[in-house]
Amino acid sequence: MANNKSAKKRIQIAERNRLINKSYKSTVKTLTKKTLENCAKYKKEPNEDNKNLVISSLSKAFSLIDKAVKKNVLHKNNGANKKSKINNFVKSVLTAK
Repeated sequence: MANNKSAKKRIQIAERNRLINKSYKSTVKTLTKKTLENCAKYKKEPNEDNKNLVISSLSKAFSLIDKAVKKNVLHKNNGANKKSKINNFVKSVLTAK
């Protein structure tokens, strides 16, 4: 347990930052899953609406990953790997006929 005022404050700040980082990571996972679900939907029924849905969810996921990297929630290589995996999957679905 912290004994002085500054140490107590650092504990509070660390907890606040942990919760913010947790929400970013959780949202990244959710958007990744939604993008993959939209890909599966497009694979079943390839039409223009589903294609637009895949592309929009992909851009949202990329945007959030970039923001998480910018705020040091994710390491830049980790963010790049996540984006690469999602993009490769989407590419394979959209180009497969």
